[in-house]
Amino acid sequence: MRLPIFDFCLGLSENGSVMVIDCHTHIFSPEMIAQREEFLGRDRWFGLLYANQRSRMATAEELIAEMDQAGIAKAVTFNFAWTDPGLCAAGNDYILDAVSCWPDRLVGFALVNPTTRGASAELERCLSAGLHGLGELMPDGQGYSFDDPALDRIVDCASEHQAPVLIHAGEPVGHSYAGKSNCTLQPFYHLARRHPQARFVAAHWGGGLIFYELMPEVRATLQNVYYDTAASPLLYQDNIWTIAAQIAASKVLFATDWPLLSTAPFVERVRNAGLTAEARDGILSGNAARLLGMEE
Repeated sequence: MRLPIFDFCLGLSENGSVMVIDCHTHIFSPEMIAQREEFLGRDRWFGLLYANQRSRMATAEELIAEMDQAGIAKAVTFNFAWTDPGLCAAGNDYILDAVSCWPDRLVGFALVNPTTRGASAELERCLSAGLHGLGELMPDGQGYSFDDPALDRIVDCASEHQAPVLIHAGEPVGHSYAGKSNCTLQPFYHLARRHPQARFVAAHWGGGLIFYELMPEVRATLQNVYYDTAASPLLYQDNIWTIAAQIAASKVLFATDWPLLSTAPFVERVRNAGLTAEARDGILSGNAARLLGMEE
């Protein structure tokens, strides 16, 4: 399939439809994929998420093929929130290589374990080399809390570079699933309050944090917090799109969590969600373009 030509200033493809930016994808090097069984026992969180062989690990080439098939203009991509800083660095190296191969298609984020020695230096290395953000951090999986001073330090480091910080969030209620983090709403809120200048992305609709923006004081505190929609079909009914748009349409970022979910059906869910054209286009790409500095 031939990928449409996109005008990133106007956000339009050659057929007049708005371009799409997927703000949450994971990729692994072929070497990491080959060592999958080893990593299951080496990293507790990886073991929880990837013990099931149906949980796909995919390469950058496979991501590009998925984007071409679904008509995705750009994707934000990152590796995995390893506990081991050596694995974080190896994953970052792969992201840097992927971005260098597809600079017009991929936007790379770096991953570090904030509690490990040299975390800030590793983030500095990656941002200086061309990555654009930090995440997806997983406090539960990496063994620290939202009020850990180490997390504060790494957020400050990212903020100095105006780099967004993407953090995994889970719902405090509802069904259980591998990797669910259910104690993030209040801790995330306090993190955002401690860092009012930082730009955060709360993954998975922020675990429902977006709904609390109906409270004026919460909305003021979360003014620099965006919400990605990763894995939404596995968590919420489709009317979440129109409800969330009424609350904070300018801060919702289209995101799939690929390869957990296929991209094309996810895009169709948004297009058929009954959103206004302005809200739909903002969610599919406009909000991300603003956050990532793609606008002129």
